[in-house]
Amino acid sequence: MTVQNPLTEVFLKDHEEILTEALRRFRESEEQSSFNRTSALSDIKFSRLGEQWDEKIKAQRLEDSRPCLTINKLPAFIRQVVNDARMQKPQIEIKPADSYTDVDTARIIDGLIKHIQRRSHADVAYDTALEHAVTCGFGFFRVSVDWANDRSFALEAKIERIANPLMVHWDTNTTGFNAEDWEYCFISDFLSPEEFKAKYPKAKEVSFEGDTRDGVNAWTATDGQIRVAEYFCKKYQKETLCLLSDGKTILKSELEADEEMQVVFALNGIEIVKEREIKTPKIIRYVINGIEILEEEEWAGSFIPVIPVWGEEVIVEGKRHLRSLIRDCKDPQSMFNFWRSATTELVALAPKAPYLVPKGAIDPKDKAKWEKANIKNFAYLEYNPQAGAVPQRQAFAGVPAGALQEAMNASDDIKMITGIYDASLGARSNETSGKAIQERKLQGSLSNFHFIDNLNRAIQYCGKVLVDIIPAVYSQQETIRIIGENNTEEVIRLANQNNSTVEEGTPLYDISTGYYDVEVKSGSAYSTQREETRETLIEIMTRVPNAAALIGDVLMENMDFVGADKVAERLRALLPPQLNNQPTEQGVNPAQQQPLGGNI
Repeated sequence: MTVQNPLTEVFLKDHEEILTEALRRFRESEEQSSFNRTSALSDIKFSRLGEQWDEKIKAQRLEDSRPCLTINKLPAFIRQVVNDARMQKPQIEIKPADSYTDVDTARIIDGLIKHIQRRSHADVAYDTALEHAVTCGFGFFRVSVDWANDRSFALEAKIERIANPLMVHWDTNTTGFNAEDWEYCFISDFLSPEEFKAKYPKAKEVSFEGDTRDGVNAWTATDGQIRVAEYFCKKYQKETLCLLSDGKTILKSELEADEEMQVVFALNGIEIVKEREIKTPKIIRYVINGIEILEEEEWAGSFIPVIPVWGEEVIVEGKRHLRSLIRDCKDPQSMFNFWRSATTELVALAPKAPYLVPKGAIDPKDKAKWEKANIKNFAYLEYNPQAGAVPQRQAFAGVPAGALQEAMNASDDIKMITGIYDASLGARSNETSGKAIQERKLQGSLSNFHFIDNLNRAIQYCGKVLVDIIPAVYSQQETIRIIGENNTEEVIRLANQNNSTVEEGTPLYDISTGYYDVEVKSGSAYSTQREETRETLIEIMTRVPNAAALIGDVLMENMDFVGADKVAERLRALLPPQLNNQPTEQGVNPAQQQPLGGNI
């Protein structure tokens, strides 16, 4: 039986402080973000579910048998921005940032992150978060750590989507653009009683406090579901940072715990020249219901692994408003629906124009037919010619031009508000030249580029989270799989105690030390880049005589047909010695054994 009010229960003594703080923070976040959440839910229902009529007006029109049309133009504008971002495919790039790092190790971490993105289908998480930001003003995705598979003890990092942004409650006291300065975050989820009991057999079926805007009552979920919340909170511990005589830094606790390091420092004359107190953050992850802590663990890194993708940000009177693309399009969209309904109604009334009939012209026996002539087709209608002229239907005057013009004005208002015009949507517009059409498309992209740029910033923060946890998650593994620039997979051996039996000469990489900078490069996907490379090389070959003999191997490397790599190798063998530096197994360059052939 579900407890209706967990405040009446007695908290477990060792959990009381954590649960009390969690509840206080949740209510604080809910209160300070309520105006954004209410607007977000309204945007979703309006633009995605087509709930665009006032309920009272809609009921009245339907009662009067009047058309009440919803011609939703907004999803096309949302898709335009989201699909522009899908074509860009932002890529995380890792750069060495201190003396403990090198370019090769940075390349390994970069390739590992690409492998994590591919394994976890990170593009789905990115696209979902951006679509929420464009639709309702904010979206989220997350980083998690789980077992690599059901038969392995190896851990791996994953990038996962958050399907419902309203289920995330973030630290609203911060001013940073990402979650780097968040002190806490909640991600709620619903479990059926059966799922909850199977996962937490000893726990009480008490829901965590819910937000009424996502359909949850104050203490219990709908349809008997139980709400649990992941609660990430940041805690700090004091450390002493030491500056060594060789210019490097180390935590005093790490130095004191490593006797071998102390001996090495003594033998090399390395001393501590300066100390200062610092606070190092650590993240604790709890899973809680209304009265208990169901799970508790220390997160592998120092950043909260929930990544926000904001929409348009406006700060007014201390309040941070997160606005969607279509927030200001509601009125013109509603007017468009009204005027299209009005014109439809006027056209529908055309067959109902009355007949002008002389008095006494209709025989009482035929009266029923004449009364239904507006809604049924009869082969003939009889009248009394002695009563006067032939009955005539009043001519339809046509739809008033004003109603049509107002519908067009409302449609144009939506385009002006979003900055997306006909050329961007693929429709024919006033532009006639290809350059003019392209410029108008570019204008539509630029007017909403801040949404895509916000996604790039979010992915950059995601890269920082991954770089932060990679040493803890992967350092103890003997090998890792990475993805290179050409989307080729490679297995790398890591330098750790498990690799003591590795053959001499095998390169080992230490990913557990050093600092790395994270950048994001936004551009075409790799497959698109290959297409552009092929087109450019073919264009060069058609314009530059004998160019095929020199760059034909590069063209083949970018071809996708079966056997292209073999053709590339044979063409490379025909290159002049100064361009071919790849020796054969016998140490002889094949290009030195035979003359250069003709054009290929």
